[in-house]
Amino acid sequence: MAVQNGKDLLVKVDLTGDGQFETMAGLRATRISFNAETVDITSLSSEGGWRELLGGAGVKSASISGSGVFRDANTDERARQIFFEGSVPRFQVIVPAFGVIEGAFQISGLEYEGSHNGEATYEVTLASAGQLTFTGL
Repeated sequence: MAVQNGKDLLVKVDLTGDGQFETMAGLRATRISFNAETVDITSLSSEGGWRELLGGAGVKSASISGSGVFRDANTDERARQIFFEGSVPRFQVIVPAFGVIEGAFQISGLEYEGSHNGEATYEVTLASAGQLTFTGL
């Protein structure tokens, strides 16, 4: 895989619930991480005393985080609405030359910041709220 431009990693939100996704405007930095809890099944009879894990068990999760500046009233308003309602709409994450991850996420953190001589910024954190799908590019 060739080097990719970081600005091409996009987070999109379903603005109306009808499957029309719009990029969350103003994001400057974006990150997605996948996690899987392990289930330790090590016993006294484990070969060589090495830890053993139960395959396919445990909870899988994903989180998305991003930070940026206010650019678009529609996506800014939608993020606030999602947070205060506690709703779990569908999001898409476009990873260049890799694919599209899609599924329900809840906004678990929304922070606003501003300095006297700078722009107003925000940070958003999303937690997966169900099974995700992956479509390769």
